[in-house]
Amino acid sequence: MFAAERRQLILEMVRANGAVSLRELARVVQTSEVTVRRDVRALEAEGLLDRRHGGAVLPGGFTRESGFPQKSHLATAEKTAIADLAAGFVEEGEAIVVGAGTTTQELARRLARVPGLTVVTNSLLVAQALAHANRVEVVMTGGTLRGSNYALVGSGAEQSLQGLRVSRAFLSGSGLTAERGLSTSNMLSASVDRALVQAAGEVVVLADHTKLGSDTMFQTVPTDVITRLVTDEPPAHDDRAATELQALADQGVQIAVASGSPVGQGPGQPGIDAAPPERRGPRRDVPLPGQRRSHPGGAAGAPQLRSAGSLADGPGGRVADLAPRRR
Repeated sequence: MFAAERRQLILEMVRANGAVSLRELARVVQTSEVTVRRDVRALEAEGLLDRRHGGAVLPGGFTRESGFPQKSHLATAEKTAIADLAAGFVEEGEAIVVGAGTTTQELARRLARVPGLTVVTNSLLVAQALAHANRVEVVMTGGTLRGSNYALVGSGAEQSLQGLRVSRAFLSGSGLTAERGLSTSNMLSASVDRALVQAAGEVVVLADHTKLGSDTMFQTVPTDVITRLVTDEPPAHDDRAATELQALADQGVQIAVASGSPVGQGPGQPGIDAAPPERRGPRRDVPLPGQRRSHPGGAAGAPQLRSAGSLADGPGGRVADLAPRRR
C-alpha cells in the first residue's frame, strides 16, 4: 500500500471512530506502528487529525464519542487485561456500582464468579453480562435509554441513586488527564457518572493507555476523587503516557498496571507478572504515607483516600512504583 493510500485509510478510520489506537491502525493498514506514527504526524501537520497518547483523534482538541460498535473493537486485548486485574479488587459479598462502557462490560463478565456480590448499574450491557450469575444480585437504575452505549441516563437514573451507599464505583470514560480527571463526550452520561461517584466510598477508573492524555467535553470524576486507575502497560516509546501516569500518581492516584497487554513488556520483563490472572480473596491495602483526601461530599466517616506508592504485585498485574515526586 502506498503512503497516500495508507493515510487516506487512516483518516477514514479516525473519522468513523473518533479515536483509534496506533496498534489498531497498524493492523488495518498492515504495516508497522513506526510507519503509522510517521503517517499520523504527516496528517497532523496538515491539520487533518490530532495525535494522542498511542493513537489519533479527530482534530479540535476534544474527541467525540464513538458508538458502541466502534468502541467494542478498539483495544480489545488491553481492555481484557484491565478487566482481569480490576476484578481482583472486588471482594465476596460487596456492594458496588459499575458504570457504562466496553471496559466495564468486560469487568462484569468476570464479576459473575464473585459470590454474594450486589452490582448497581445503569448499563444494559453490564446487566446482561451478569444476568445468569446465580450468586450475583443486579440492581438497575431507572432512566431513559441512550442507544449509542446501551445506558440509562437522565433524571430518572440520577434520582434512583439518591440515598444509595456502596463500597466502590468502577467507571470508564472517553479521556483521562491529571489536570481534569476522567471525562466523557456526552452531558447526560457525565451527569449519571457523577451520581454513581457520589454513591461510592472509593472510585476505580478503568482506562486503557489510548485514553491517557485525551480530554473530552464533560468532566465526570476530578483527579482528587479517583482512588485507583487500572490501565495497561503503555508502549515503551510513549513517553507522554508515562508522564501522564506519573502526574496522576503525584496527585494521589494509585496506579495498577495490567500485565500481559500486547503493547507492554512481555512476560519475564522487569515488573511484569507472567502468572495467569486469578481472582483473589479479601484485599487489604498497605497504608501509605501522603496527604489524605476526603471523600466527595465530606460525609462523616467517609473513607479517606491515600496517596500512591509502591504496593506488592497482585495477580495479573502490578501497582506501579509511582510515588509522588518530591517538590
